[in-house]
Amino acid sequence: MNRNMTTVSLVESNSAPNGHQLVNSYQTNRNSDPMDLVQLAQVVEKGDQFVRATAGSKLTVIADQIRYLQEQAKKVLIDAKRDQDLHHAACNLVRKPGTVYHLYERDSGQVYFSILSPAEWGPACPHEFLGSFKLEHDMSWTEYKDIEKRGQDFAMIDKILNTQLALTESSQPNFDGLIKSNSNPDIKELPHESVTKHVL
Repeated sequence: MNRNMTTVSLVESNSAPNGHQLVNSYQTNRNSDPMDLVQLAQVVEKGDQFVRATAGSKLTVIADQIRYLQEQAKKVLIDAKRDQDLHHAACNLVRKPGTVYHLYERDSGQVYFSILSPAEWGPACPHEFLGSFKLEHDMSWTEYKDIEKRGQDFAMIDKILNTQLALTESSQPNFDGLIKSNSNPDIKELPHESVTKHVL
């Protein structure tokens, strides 16, 4: 069979639909115009093309999402490895979340944390400075240049969580804003139960 040929499925003919005999089944079931089959085949072929194009577009979006998720997973693993290394860095202080620590490396290769920044050391800084990191409350580390951005991210997340919490605290629709804002003295306030019944 030629793969480029479009197959058209026609409705099966029935000379006695539902037990009722047709007067002339040929006149009832025949095609009124031979060109109708050509047009029907063109419509079917066009539909197939649209289906393939739509499926291709959706698969392209999914492929982009997969690549994005792969990049995010790679970043998560890199950040986890860095956080693990930072947690194992030498430190004579009890590390407290919310504090910025400065990482140095001795000539011996030992990596350690200090609360003194290179600016505070001045020219007398004894070891190579590797970077500054803030210990977050989830025990992850944020590089100094990203502290402000991550703080904004945390603030946005807290705002979303607080908003959701406020929405879930009320078990019934809240009409206070609509009722109390009404300044017309002729309109009486309805109890919440009555308002709820009218809405439902």
